[in-house]
Amino acid sequence: MPSKVGGMTVRACDPAEITADIVFSALDSAAAATAEPAFACAGKIVLTNAKNFRMEADVPLVIAEVNPDHLDVIPAQRKARGWKGAIVANGNCSAIVTALPLAPIHREFGITKLVVATMQAISGAGYPGVASLDILGNVIPYIGDEEPKIEAEVRKFLGTTDGATVHSADFPVSAHANRVPVEHGHTVVMSVGLSRRASAEEVSHAIANWKGAPEARGLPSAPAHPLEVSEAPDQPQPRRTVDRGAGMTVTVGRIRPDPIFDVKLVAAGHNVIRGAAGASVLNAELMARRGLLDGL
Repeated sequence: MPSKVGGMTVRACDPAEITADIVFSALDSAAAATAEPAFACAGKIVLTNAKNFRMEADVPLVIAEVNPDHLDVIPAQRKARGWKGAIVANGNCSAIVTALPLAPIHREFGITKLVVATMQAISGAGYPGVASLDILGNVIPYIGDEEPKIEAEVRKFLGTTDGATVHSADFPVSAHANRVPVEHGHTVVMSVGLSRRASAEEVSHAIANWKGAPEARGLPSAPAHPLEVSEAPDQPQPRRTVDRGAGMTVTVGRIRPDPIFDVKLVAAGHNVIRGAAGASVLNAELMARRGLLDGL
């Protein structure tokens, strides 16, 4: 254990025991269901990686570069729930890796339908993880609750807000989730239907030139390039690309025409950094820039 944390005091998960105004939650969903609202009610800003409140219409589910305006629902959340604080969620790790390259596509061309298949690293299963005899030399074509999360969260990330609630994007999503023997890095293959027809080259250009929301640029945890496009025919590969942008960059490749939809592509990103802790920290930095932590 690193010495800088080895001597830290571990306190009870009780708002009365915590003096910090900002709380990062990596709780299991069973504990998060009651603990996180208790902290929000006590005036804490809770940035959560748990699934419990992600799909609530008044809870922002945020990727800093994609939908910072969804933070505008926080006053409505406080009013409806009687909280002095707030809950802000980051998404499922695969949903984040999926939504990032889809954001510029949806903005430029509109998405009408989406099919997604994931190849998810074993670190995404948490500790103690997947039994070695299950995963070594194997693929497990089932991850509990994962497919519904991807299908719902991608649409919420790409949705809109009226200032009081978040409205998910109106297109169908079909997801297949698989666990594969990779240590870190989720790979997502997807086929995308477009409202406005576009060539693979036009889609590639839109992704490569996308820098994300201006207010997310230059934040301490934000990568210079949230998306990078690889022209190599066999990229991205988790072992080679997962640490791009200190684990916060998603690499996209194999952008090509789809004979059934319009375009298909592959994305890979770090599930533990961009897909979990890094996303929460970046959301806190975004809130600070927007003045949402002032006066705490």
